[in-house]
Amino acid sequence: MDFAQLLNAVAFGSLLMILSSGLAMIYGLRGVTNFAHGALYMAGAYLAYSVTQHLSFWWALLIVPLALAVLGAVLELVFFRRLQGRSPIEVGLVTFGLAMILERVIVLIWGERTLSVNAPAGLDGTTSLFGTHYPTYRLLVIGIALVMAVALVWWLRASRTGLHIRAASHDVETSSVMGIDVDRVSLVVVCLGAALAGLAGTLAAPYVSVDPGMGVGILINVLIVVVIGGVGSIGGAMVAGMALGLVQTMGSVLLPSYSVLVPYAALVAVLLWRPAGLAGKRLS
Repeated sequence: MDFAQLLNAVAFGSLLMILSSGLAMIYGLRGVTNFAHGALYMAGAYLAYSVTQHLSFWWALLIVPLALAVLGAVLELVFFRRLQGRSPIEVGLVTFGLAMILERVIVLIWGERTLSVNAPAGLDGTTSLFGTHYPTYRLLVIGIALVMAVALVWWLRASRTGLHIRAASHDVETSSVMGIDVDRVSLVVVCLGAALAGLAGTLAAPYVSVDPGMGVGILINVLIVVVIGGVGSIGGAMVAGMALGLVQTMGSVLLPSYSVLVPYAALVAVLLWRPAGLAGKRLS
């Protein structure tokens, strides 16, 4: 694998890292396997397309996550709170149904054609790194993902809200008794998780084709990342997202005929070695 392919792996892993962090947060606190997360990512990409038709890509980076955060608030207030105490199968079916509805709404609005979003001006060329010319925009994706990872971990560890999120993810009842407003914390987590999905979709729009199947494709990888990292662990999701990006890219280079099996093989191997995932179930 040459240096450009290594950077491709890091760029793909960066998208997985952003998207998986949001899903891990929601499961860690709400216990909801949100199968609509891929649809939120797709919605972010389509919204980014519309915003960039009238404003700049930089506005899309601001507007789309905020719009998805509002959608996350609707999911939390209308659905997730009412699903508390229900069986995982019921919750999974509801979120799967929400994903199907959201995907259909997107098709009705934007159609089934494949759309493209241009990289922002000044970042649509290449940059020379160690003698390798690499798309500048993908370096931006990597940089934003790293900043997001550091900021999110710092916020969870240093802020009062982050402390409440980590406490509630371990024990909701005890946290409530200790005076933590669990409902408010849950609203923050779901809104932030949806916003991260919107951010990932916005960053992916100039990177991959924007089409109605992009949410399903990425969701499988994200679920694998969350399970490998340790269900509910943000740190585990970040590490596993980057690792899966590297492994999958290496697989496509070394074993192209079997590359589609690489994520599943990685999942089986990790679960046989550590059934709780790399980091277990915790928000840290």
